[in-house]
Amino acid sequence: MSKEYWRWPEYRRTVPGKDWTKAGVITAGVDIGSVSSKVAIMTDGELYAYSIMRTGSSSPDSAQKAMNWALEGTGMKLDNIRYVVGTGYGRVNVPFANRAITEIACHARGANYMWGPSVRTVLDMGGQDCKAIHCDDKGKVTAFLMNDKCAAGTGRGMEVFADLLSVQIEDVGPMSLSVEKEPEPVSSTCVVFAKSEAVGLLRKGWPREMVLAAFCSAMAHRISELLEKVKVEKDFVITGGIAKNIGVVSRLENIIGIKALPRKEEFDPMIAGSIGAALFAKALYEKEAKPA
Repeated sequence: MSKEYWRWPEYRRTVPGKDWTKAGVITAGVDIGSVSSKVAIMTDGELYAYSIMRTGSSSPDSAQKAMNWALEGTGMKLDNIRYVVGTGYGRVNVPFANRAITEIACHARGANYMWGPSVRTVLDMGGQDCKAIHCDDKGKVTAFLMNDKCAAGTGRGMEVFADLLSVQIEDVGPMSLSVEKEPEPVSSTCVVFAKSEAVGLLRKGWPREMVLAAFCSAMAHRISELLEKVKVEKDFVITGGIAKNIGVVSRLENIIGIKALPRKEEFDPMIAGSIGAALFAKALYEKEAKPA
């Protein structure tokens, strides 16, 4: 069996030192993306556990597997969770969700929780689209723009290139920065064209790090165009899987002239949407539980 270079590590974590049995309200957010499925479980509005895994061919199955993994080893059962909100590409296909809320609202709310009320611009670099979101100090969306016309500026495009060049996907960013001189970007309009162009460059004798640099540069330029339309306001943060790619992030920061707030160790940038969904779940549960 050939090595799957695109395959990124799946994660789960339980926050140490928390006792869920003493929580007043337990809620969860389930973010089913086109590439990854994320679950965040929160106790009284604080992150308790999360899981990140590959989305399979079935959104309902992916939701169930991600939830089971987030619960693993905690002693908690799905019945202990008072309210669940689904979000993301497959949000209407989460079988145990009480409500579905758009990922744009959830990413803004999640970013507000992860980085604080100073966040005004959120860039979500997902598996098959990019979203630029403006929000207020409470994490409420005030404006947004989305690019979903092509995978060239997304995680799926990065997976294609990792496989093409036989480079483990976590190594793509660092390797792309190891070049002495920055090459011209490859095509950023279509991943098929970009792949064809990359093959041509390899045949010309370009080393892999040069080709990766050209691709990461193309992604950064494409994403910067989206940000220019929405206008970046500080503080600026990046969510989604591509937030972990230093090759794209550092080039993007250079193009727009603004540094994103650094990632916080306790949060994975991929769980912003599921955290936002879990926070919405808490608000909805409390609203419905209020006596009329």
